Amino acid sequence: MQERGYIHQCSDLPGLDEKARSGSLAGYIGFDCTAPSLHVGSLVQIMMLHWLQETGGKPVVLMGGGTTMVGDPSGKDESRKLLTVEAIEANKAGVRKAFSHFIRFGEGKHDAIMPDNAEWLARLNYIEFLRDVGRHFSVNRMLAMDSVKLRLGREHELSFLEFNYMCLQAYDFTELYKRYGVTLQMGGSDQWGNIITGIDLGRRMGLEQFYALTSPLITTAGGAKMGKTAAGAVWLDETLLSAYEYWQFWRNVEDDDVGRFLRLFTLLPIDEIRRLESLQGVEINEAKKALANETTALLHGYEAAQSAAATARKTFEEGALAENLPTVEAPGAEFDQGLGVLTAFVRAGLVASTGEARRQIRGGGLRVNDAAVTDEKALITREALQTGGVVKLSLGRKKHVLLKAV
Repeated sequence: MQERGYIHQCSDLPGLDEKARSGSLAGYIGFDCTAPSLHVGSLVQIMMLHWLQETGGKPVVLMGGGTTMVGDPSGKDESRKLLTVEAIEANKAGVRKAFSHFIRFGEGKHDAIMPDNAEWLARLNYIEFLRDVGRHFSVNRMLAMDSVKLRLGREHELSFLEFNYMCLQAYDFTELYKRYGVTLQMGGSDQWGNIITGIDLGRRMGLEQFYALTSPLITTAGGAKMGKTAAGAVWLDETLLSAYEYWQFWRNVEDDDVGRFLRLFTLLPIDEIRRLESLQGVEINEAKKALANETTALLHGYEAAQSAAATARKTFEEGALAENLPTVEAPGAEFDQGLGVLTAFVRAGLVASTGEARRQIRGGGLRVNDAAVTDEKALITREALQTGGVVKLSLGRKKHVLLKAV
């Protein structure tokens, strides 16, 4: 994990290595259910669980059905929106989907499990929790935590509900130890304080030595946060983002990110990664295609990755109309009357508004069937429809959507 760049901080690296060598290392990462799916910003943590299992450990994927009701204040200037139990359950079902592609679940010693902290948090007696667990927490230390200090320093409100989040996360650690023998908690670097609080709680409760391991915050070479693009989140659920769009996200990463992302997000051997990252000039595209193929195959399967690569090849290298491009339907009657070009691009999701479409036209950024749009009042009629009743809309050179008459 160190060789591939996953480690930012560790509470006791020699001790953790010794525990791993014993063959009895169980480690967990918690995932709150705040959205209908995870996005690539969570992929480092998922890959850490993968490598834990591949090297003889037991991965525990903790669903935060209970902690989502509170909301993690880490890295936030305001309270997270409180979700209903029904919304949390719906999100939990979506979040679960991605993991089976990366780790193996089952009943064996090293098979992954997926408990939900609502199993114990929802049943807590408040007075008993305060007496048995709460007495081990120092308010002085809690106030010094970054998640608290940053909010208070900016004079942004921190609710008592959120202030309790680190207590619940620490309690999760002790409960997972008692139930499943978990002694390692992993997470992003912003979780360091919360994880250390769990280690301290375990020590005060007389439990076995716990360990913390965090990954660095992953940003692109341009400084952008991983998982977010101008078009929105890069979801790990195909119903929210197609395999082709996922492939394109990785194909279009910056040159300086290729080697690092190959280490973090693929299973390729290090020697092969070194060869790919050494490529220069136009040859770096070979490495980018390898990154796109490997990441897409991991999440969506080999056939989906090959199909996405073929679609891209037809679209960009051969100039052909690839039927596997993202498709948006529009009533056929609109083409009979003439569909406004501004409306068409908004409908396709390539621009957020007609105002943005106008700006793109002035900059030469919009194309219909590969022809530049120069008139913002232009209409798309049935004459523009190609085989299959589709018209190809393009934003720049890399974003394409088929608008299909139905």
